[in-house]
Amino acid sequence: MSDAHLVLVRHGQSVWNKQNRFTGWYDAPLTACGVKEAQAVADALIAHNMTFDCVFTSYLQRAIRTLWTIQENMQLMWLPLTTDWRLNERHYGNLQGLNKIETIAKHGESQVYSWRRSYHTCPPPTETAPANDNDHRYAHVPVPQTESLADTLLRVTECYKEKILPQLQARRKVLIVAHGNSLRALVKYIENIPEEDIIHLEIPTGGALVYRVNDKGEPQGTATKLLK
Repeated sequence: MSDAHLVLVRHGQSVWNKQNRFTGWYDAPLTACGVKEAQAVADALIAHNMTFDCVFTSYLQRAIRTLWTIQENMQLMWLPLTTDWRLNERHYGNLQGLNKIETIAKHGESQVYSWRRSYHTCPPPTETAPANDNDHRYAHVPVPQTESLADTLLRVTECYKEKILPQLQARRKVLIVAHGNSLRALVKYIENIPEEDIIHLEIPTGGALVYRVNDKGEPQGTATKLLK
């Protein structure tokens, strides 16, 4: 695969993924399994003779560590890395930190499904500051108190148009490592998936999607799954 391409990777399993918690903007580290998932992505990229010119990720360590692992295994540690808060996971508001099964038991399966999968519905807003006041990452960021997927799409596509699309238009090969919902939002935008259909898209931890890019720098068609 020597042509221009865009690859989207969801981070490896985090500690809160393993504990089945709503993670959102909480900065959960990778598990040992998550590191292995990142290594598996790198192995698959190498097997398909893929390489990159630039890489993008969020402000959250589970995505950054996944990207570092991929870069190290592909001997691409020298690549310029761009981090952007707009690639962060969707903010889950007051659900962050809660166990998903316990939340279903308390609020009902239908309500929790709506919070998790619907396009416009926001979880209950956080009752405290959503980011640590001393966390310099977010000193100049309008940190949300909750977000729907529609909200997430707005910031993700803003980042995409501003920073990533120009790289694709310059025929550069691009890797983005981000999160389940920020990547779902980007896939919706790229593939023009209807609101009623995007609820069915699931990108597993360590999942990788590949897009061919045309001469105008536009990702084409439906993504190919790199790992089955």
